[in-house]
Amino acid sequence: MTMARNESIARMVMFLCFGAAILSLAVQWHTMKTTAQSNPNLSTNNRQNYQNHGDFGKNPGENVVAQKNVQNTNTQKQLHTANNKPRGFFFSDLAEAQSVPDSDQIKTQLLVDLSDRRVYVYHYDQVIASYPIAVGKKGWETPTGNFQIIHKEHHPIWKHPITGKVFEAGTDSPLGDRWIGFWSDGKNEIGFHGTPNTDLIGAAVSHGCLRMRNADVRMLYEQVNLNTPVLVRN
Repeated sequence: MTMARNESIARMVMFLCFGAAILSLAVQWHTMKTTAQSNPNLSTNNRQNYQNHGDFGKNPGENVVAQKNVQNTNTQKQLHTANNKPRGFFFSDLAEAQSVPDSDQIKTQLLVDLSDRRVYVYHYDQVIASYPIAVGKKGWETPTGNFQIIHKEHHPIWKHPITGKVFEAGTDSPLGDRWIGFWSDGKNEIGFHGTPNTDLIGAAVSHGCLRMRNADVRMLYEQVNLNTPVLVRN
């Protein structure tokens, strides 16, 4: 009787061990199957991510080459521009001051040479016009530096900076019939304008402005726009 009971217990223990082994194998098989199914999705995602990072070119690494080519092209343009400036005038500092990455984006530029008493009009890298000017006298020197056109006006009215006298627009106006402003402190402006006293063109006689013959300032007025860069140097 005791022996029969021991055999029954041993048989139950054997069945339990066998069942545990089968369950373990089933769990392991399920885990391997789940992992195998997830790997293709992971591979697909990796391919998609790689393709998204390569949008600059059709082939792997082409985006890097394209960027280098653009940089090299811009460098070559800058070198070509600097080496081919007519009259020895260089606008690389002006382009940097205006934060323009490519000089081709600057169609028209003005160079004011105070010692030469002339303003030069550039279209891209070519001088298309130049005009004689009168400049600021001692104590009222024309400011130098990089500027841009901020104000254009027909038949301007002028207020004398010392006496406060107001000069109405007209043929005898000290400002002529055109005003092209490029500097301001918020109250006063300095710019190009006409003058009835053409005999003073080429002299240092103004309060900082650049006087021009009326016919010349009319032409300059049509050649520039607001935001046109202006470089003034001694």
